[in-house]
Amino acid sequence: MFDFRDLQNSDNPLLSYLHQQSPDILAHIAQSVSPEIKQIVSQNIQNLVGMLPPSHFNVQIATDRENLAGLLGSAMMTGYCLSQVEMRMHLDQRLATVASLESDSESAP
Repeated sequence: MFDFRDLQNSDNPLLSYLHQQSPDILAHIAQSVSPEIKQIVSQNIQNLVGMLPPSHFNVQIATDRENLAGLLGSAMMTGYCLSQVEMRMHLDQRLATVASLESDSESAP
């Protein structure tokens, strides 16, 4: 897990919220994400930093804490948004199933 305590951005409410969470809670949240969301976030980060195949390139990326915090915050928000979309997709699927069952029961003699 990441240690955000070094960052001096006290006016950031998300960062303040993260400081209040225990490492166990953050680890649980990270593990509860679906593989599809992990794949999308991973691809997004790779696109942001310009991922080249390691078999042909020796890529090293240097940044400062502020920019890294921005990248991590972006990845977290992307993951959160995707998680909400995934939850809505599952809800829509369940509602469609219920609606289908209701229409089937109404049309039955």
